[in-house]
Amino acid sequence: MALNYIWSGFFIVGFVAALLQWLFLGDNEIFKKIIDGTFESARAGVMDIALPLAGVMTLWLGIMNIGEKAGAVGWLARVIAPFFSRIFPDVPKDHPATGHMVMNFSANLLGLDNAATPFGLKAMESLQTLNPQKDTASNAQIMFLVLHTSGLTLIPLAIMAQRAILGAANPADIFIPCMIATYVATVTGIIAVSLRQGINLLNRVVLGWLGGITAAIVALVCYFTIFLTKQEIELVSKVASNLILFSIIIIFIVGAMRKGENVYEAFIEGAKGGITTSLTVIPYLVGMLVAISVIRNSGVLGFIVAGLDWVFVQLGMHTEFTPALPTALMKPLSGSGSKAMMIDAMQTYGVDSFVGRLACIFQGSADTTFYIVALYFGSVGIRKTRYAISCGLIADFAGIVAAILVAYMFFG
Repeated sequence: MALNYIWSGFFIVGFVAALLQWLFLGDNEIFKKIIDGTFESARAGVMDIALPLAGVMTLWLGIMNIGEKAGAVGWLARVIAPFFSRIFPDVPKDHPATGHMVMNFSANLLGLDNAATPFGLKAMESLQTLNPQKDTASNAQIMFLVLHTSGLTLIPLAIMAQRAILGAANPADIFIPCMIATYVATVTGIIAVSLRQGINLLNRVVLGWLGGITAAIVALVCYFTIFLTKQEIELVSKVASNLILFSIIIIFIVGAMRKGENVYEAFIEGAKGGITTSLTVIPYLVGMLVAISVIRNSGVLGFIVAGLDWVFVQLGMHTEFTPALPTALMKPLSGSGSKAMMIDAMQTYGVDSFVGRLACIFQGSADTTFYIVALYFGSVGIRKTRYAISCGLIADFAGIVAAILVAYMFFG
């Protein structure tokens, strides 16, 4: 029901906003802009996302099947089981879904979007086998999706690269702020879902794992900032990320060969599901992308930002951050849209300005909640999302607030 109201609401709100602009601002092109945007979004959903995804899915589902034959996915599941059994109590300790989720989170941490999506879709498919109500999101699927939408990434490589292209004095200066903001979003997402599901996080295992992860992230941040230059940070992140990913492929292949498996046949067996999955998600993707396009092209975000700016002024608060808000507001809706707004903020206000840097931190603080809901739940036919979207947006909001605070702390 949530998606039903949200999807319909996007169209209605977009129409009202466009009508107001036509009546009071004399914008005679607004409706054409919206309709053109719907056609372009429908085309992009199929040609730029679903079809390229088919190739990536075919490759990585084949690799994943090799990993399962090698026993590597099961080994990952056993290692992480003590922690995951607390936050995913409905998932058996040795279930393959645990290994698939670990692979997805690992790829996200490394900023490897192309690998993270197939791993994530495979994890959602595995969790669906445990779901008694196939059209309704299970507790485990909601926890997984919210953790994924919080967008925990160690190194925001794409953002740093874009800053370098635009001539930033230090492209990597947003590295630590992005890390802090996205970590706050992730922990908030865990807490929000746990409260809804009655999961007790105040136990030794969960606190130990979260404490260990926090310590590891702090140590990595300290290493990057103290011992490496900005050029070395970018070089290490590029080499390490891809080296780790390629090493995983080799480990899977060697492990499967040692167990006497036919590696090529295992790859083909797993790869067959890539095309099917990609075709399955097309209606969900197109529907959500078109609705998001209506919101973007109707000027709704501009109205919201202007309203928030007025509210902050009335409250006597600083408003230096409001020009960067379009990036934050667009991020849950569209990754490409928020990236375009991030670039526009850097070009308009300066790549090293407070607004330019804050827009980059917004971009790195969370993931595209509505897109991920449409893609992941759509891939397994889930229509009733329950509280997945609300908890995902709570995590996004926490990331936005954290981004503003750390931007003032580092650059204000």
